[in-house]
Amino acid sequence: MWQGVAKARGGRAGERPSRVRENAVLKKPVAQLRGADTILGSSPAMADVREKIARVAPTDATVLITGETGTGKELVARAIHHNSRRSGKSMIAVNCAAFTETLLESELFGHERGAFTGAAKPRQGLFEAAHESTLLLDEAGATSASAQAKLLRVVVDGQVRGVGT
Repeated sequence: MWQGVAKARGGRAGERPSRVRENAVLKKPVAQLRGADTILGSSPAMADVREKIARVAPTDATVLITGETGTGKELVARAIHHNSRRSGKSMIAVNCAAFTETLLESELFGHERGAFTGAAKPRQGLFEAAHESTLLLDEAGATSASAQAKLLRVVVDGQVRGVGT
């Protein structure tokens, strides 16, 4: 019966086996995702999210995950991390909205001794601490334009300059 229906639609019966093989090849990386079980839902949109995680995780690409607060951006970031070559190291998550601009800059970029009052010794920033791992900058859009420009410089040029350097 299936072939009869396919032929009535234009003779595409021979295409089904190749599409089944293609779907199996595309779904294999998605089925092997670690950490994606915390991402609930079986809608086509959620299947698309899982497929994108499977595609981007093996790369060294910088990933922008967008969405409203509470939609699971961190779950997606953790799934990407768990399926990447960086999974052996701890992922570092920073809620950028929880810091003042100057404190955020010091936390992310580090600082030199004497860079500001109370900077008694040099401190490594989280960008440096996350080297060969994953750094999630949650709520980066809630930071000032100046802080966003500094973050953009890191993303575009890979330049990390500590406070006072």
